[in-house]
Amino acid sequence: MNLVYQGKTKDVYQLENGNVLLKFKDDVTGEDGVFDPGANTVGLTIEGAGQSGLRMTKFFFEKLAEKGIPTHYVDADIDEVQMTVKPATVFGKGLEVICRFRAVGSFLRRYGAYCEEGQPLDAFVEVTIKDDDRNDPPITKDALAQLGILTNEEYDILEPLTKQIATEVKDILAGKGLDLYDIKLEFGRDAQGNIMLIDEISGGNMRVYQEGTYIPPLELEKLVLA
Repeated sequence: MNLVYQGKTKDVYQLENGNVLLKFKDDVTGEDGVFDPGANTVGLTIEGAGQSGLRMTKFFFEKLAEKGIPTHYVDADIDEVQMTVKPATVFGKGLEVICRFRAVGSFLRRYGAYCEEGQPLDAFVEVTIKDDDRNDPPITKDALAQLGILTNEEYDILEPLTKQIATEVKDILAGKGLDLYDIKLEFGRDAQGNIMLIDEISGGNMRVYQEGTYIPPLELEKLVLA
């Protein structure tokens, strides 16, 4: 297998059969040693974070498969901390799609004059460009289309699909007494050009609270998979 890309939280390898191998790391995003799923830099290394993230990702992707939701997931090897996925073409140089159920993180920093921390939101979806130099700026539907990143028709698939996936995750967590505040997802096109969920679903890309107390990623995995 050939190393294709070294990311912040995982490395990407091309396999001979055409699939892709994701090797999860113990690095997590954040700033000044504090974990933040919305950050665009590696903030700290947590021993076991890679394996924990993979366990969660396997769990959620298999739950989504039961609902017929398209993803790139093929299988996972927990011991080797790696996941095999179908190849995908990203939109532009990469997009992140956030679904927000509560006002926290960058949403609160931007719109704090109009909302309070933790204020309920109605599955609010926003898209940001993966661009570390420009601090991952938000982008609108019209701008995505005019810049040739995502067509209006694709956006009209992406937004409800994001809400569907986020709501599925939220409902699963709620069944365990947990409250999903927001979740960051990534999407790509398969070989036929269809939109599918890619990357991961783990404690590293969501904020989850229990009775108003934030639950860190490794603790979250134990609560979800117990």
